[in-house]
Amino acid sequence: MFTVGNTALLVIDVQVKLAHLMYGKEEFVENLRKVIKGAQVLGIPIIWTEQNPRGLGPTIPEIKELLPDNRPITKFSFSCCGEGDFMEELRRQNRKQILITGIEAHICVYQTAMDLLGLGYEVEVVADAVSSRVAGNKRIGLEKVRDGGGRLTSTETAIFELLRVAEGERFKEILQIMK
Repeated sequence: MFTVGNTALLVIDVQVKLAHLMYGKEEFVENLRKVIKGAQVLGIPIIWTEQNPRGLGPTIPEIKELLPDNRPITKFSFSCCGEGDFMEELRRQNRKQILITGIEAHICVYQTAMDLLGLGYEVEVVADAVSSRVAGNKRIGLEKVRDGGGRLTSTETAIFELLRVAEGERFKEILQIMK
């Protein structure tokens, strides 16, 4: 199971020119917001990327507003691991369990998950907080991650797994987020 002290959240490429094209966009964005807020309550570091922001624009406002203290890492490779700045930040965080969210499930999410697994990280993709333009591509991306040794989770499963107990202030905050 993932633990608070060993987990980082990765938010991949939720940008204006792509995000509105995603399958199940409303549910995807809402779940992504919940995961980010939950990670913040739990004190889990968040690493955030943007793919070619000059071409795809900035992160959508609904997500960017939740990350005022973070700066996105610009990337041009599909896998986040292809960018030196990302790898440097990942090493700096010193976490071995990576929760992955973002877009697109069959391209950047999949390739990043495979590279992280190859580097010895434990990887869980938050299946309801990732998407692709086409439902079938999302499904294939998730299947390939699972076939490659990664695991799938959901927004609530991930956050409650990390929370561990149904008591205290953090539990109350998480309940409000998950409503």
